[in-house]
Amino acid sequence: MLNILIPVDGSSHALLAVHHAVRLVHAGLKARFVLANVQETATLYELVVAHDPEVLERVNESAGLDLMRPAMALLEAAGLQVVQEVATGDPAHTLIDIVERHGCDAVIMAAGSGEGELGSVPQHMVDHSPVPVTVVREPVSLSDSDD
Repeated sequence: MLNILIPVDGSSHALLAVHHAVRLVHAGLKARFVLANVQETATLYELVVAHDPEVLERVNESAGLDLMRPAMALLEAAGLQVVQEVATGDPAHTLIDIVERHGCDAVIMAAGSGEGELGSVPQHMVDHSPVPVTVVREPVSLSDSDD
């Protein structure tokens, strides 16, 4: 059974990767999933105001879980095995760490939300991931390609 990382940032665009993963499983792929959200590192202002790093950790954890809720609901509704991880740091490098920590065999992630652009994090993953990366783009209608 493959262990596949699906990074999500809470955007509806990121759910494209989740839908793609569900389609693959329905087509016969045997897989379990690591659903991950990476929170940015606290700013100096946040560190000074919070006074307690554990408070920031709890806030990040809560925010990450909240952002993953729609993706988690889709995976659970499909009856798939899934674990969640909220991490803090630079998303591109942290996702590589998550791949290695969970022993992932592949990554499925959405492309950047800009039209025709891959996005910096997906590009980093394609360039540096130790496992194959599938980048899911928003479907293009035939009428859009005539421009």
